[in-house]
Amino acid sequence: MSGIEFSRRVLVATAVAALVTAALAWGTPGSGSTSTLVGRATFQEAFKVKRKARPAGAGEWEVEVEAKPALDIATQVIDFPPGAHSGGHSHPGPVFISVVAGTMTFYESDDPACQPTVRHAGEGFLDVGDHAHIARNEDATVPARNVVTYLAPPGVALRIDQPNPGNCPF
Repeated sequence: MSGIEFSRRVLVATAVAALVTAALAWGTPGSGSTSTLVGRATFQEAFKVKRKARPAGAGEWEVEVEAKPALDIATQVIDFPPGAHSGGHSHPGPVFISVVAGTMTFYESDDPACQPTVRHAGEGFLDVGDHAHIARNEDATVPARNVVTYLAPPGVALRIDQPNPGNCPF
């Protein structure tokens, strides 16, 4: 291979790598929301917790959590002024969202009909994190606030920007 041919191949490979990196980095940007990380901790040891209970005044209750070999748990407060949204994104693990003020609307990228899931203050939403989605405060006057708990592999980013999947009109 000649020096010119080698240089041409390196240039083409560099251009392709730059385009792929740009495409992967490009996501649907959020608008207006702000987040504050309250805390993040790593649970180093593998564990499995399974609880069954029959609390007074309630029916049978059961929960199971397992992590191998380790798990990060992070909590974040996310504020959504009227009209704000998260932008398209996914997560490396499940996310428990507590709507503590206002009303939030969630849209999933794997729903071709773009049906909204609406949660009001005091209600929760489980985002399994395995596909892109968007969270929106569609109220024109009332701000919303979420307290969000992430379960994730140790040290990884809690949010993965994703391009607009095109299934919703916005």
